[in-house]
Amino acid sequence: MDNKRIFLSLPKQSGFEEKYIQEALKGSWITSGGPNVDDFESKLEDYFGNTVSIAALNSGTAAIHLALILLGVKSGDEVICQSMTFSASANPIMYQGATPIFVDSEIDTWNISPEFLEIAIKDRIANGKKPKAIITVHLYGMPYKIDEIHAIANHYGIPIIEDSAEALGSSYKGKKCGMFGDFGVLSFNGNKIITTSAGGALVSYSNGLKEKAIFYATQSRDNARHYEHSEVGYNYRMSNICAGIGCGQMKILDKNIASRRAIHDFYVNIFQDINEVTVSQEPNEDYFSNFWLTTILIKDDCDKKLSREVLQLAFEKANIESRPLWKPMHLQPLFLNYPYYGKKVAEELFEKGLCLPSSSTLTDEDKNRIEEVIKTFFN
Repeated sequence: MDNKRIFLSLPKQSGFEEKYIQEALKGSWITSGGPNVDDFESKLEDYFGNTVSIAALNSGTAAIHLALILLGVKSGDEVICQSMTFSASANPIMYQGATPIFVDSEIDTWNISPEFLEIAIKDRIANGKKPKAIITVHLYGMPYKIDEIHAIANHYGIPIIEDSAEALGSSYKGKKCGMFGDFGVLSFNGNKIITTSAGGALVSYSNGLKEKAIFYATQSRDNARHYEHSEVGYNYRMSNICAGIGCGQMKILDKNIASRRAIHDFYVNIFQDINEVTVSQEPNEDYFSNFWLTTILIKDDCDKKLSREVLQLAFEKANIESRPLWKPMHLQPLFLNYPYYGKKVAEELFEKGLCLPSSSTLTDEDKNRIEEVIKTFFN
């Protein structure tokens, strides 16, 4: 049996990427912006039903940063952020000199807890600092508790930046993730459901906000014959080459989502009789996850020598990549001294959780190797 490395999440090519790249090279559009960027934005807006305006950027992190700027977040402000996430959700808060306020997860979706979100808001207001924004995350493609979270945010008049970096194609009650917040954020990093090699996008309901985001993303160049700058700008615009890859990738987005969901079903079937493992699932029919990554929780059992770490080592011995869940932000050295509201849900998820290989390119042989490791380990 071939022992090639099985990776956690690799991109799948549609075969159309090269056409768009060649057109960019032929027209010498090998810089930021350009026809492919406009086309990619149009394709994304069409995918979302042409009810939103989308600015293509060089990363999802840039999109979060621009969303904070557009919401007026400044030094000294406070921004609430889901603790169970990748650091890119929280780092832009620091870019603005603002203070991150971290909130624990709830166990159903592993996303931000409505209970502790409201506790955090009330306490910050009591301390004289009403949060300027809330950054929510659809972890591993699973929608957060949208009705509850947005009811709280609306009650206190706090805008939401919806981090959908892992959730392109996921939906809640039939509405696509990325369309619920005041701003939505997408990522097209090389490990995402589709890729532009590196890239992201900012989603809003205003073409004016889209244009303002593009203004900031292109060094805030004023409308003048010469280079005139009245505001701080950033080099955040997506390149025409990267956008060409994205245009080709859009052709297989739905297929990739179907593949990831089929891979999730593959794992559900394997673990159905293994009592020590719980596979992440949609809470009810309102939730539709793209299952960007299939994730599991493993019950520690000292007698059977079972744990997340031991299973990960077994995969690694077979040259198969797996990865612990995100380490919560409030446990990270960078953020240890910032406020945290919650108990230990996120901590326990981190201690027991593992991400499994979920590439849309997984072959039957890959699946057989994965299944063999799992069955050998638990038997």
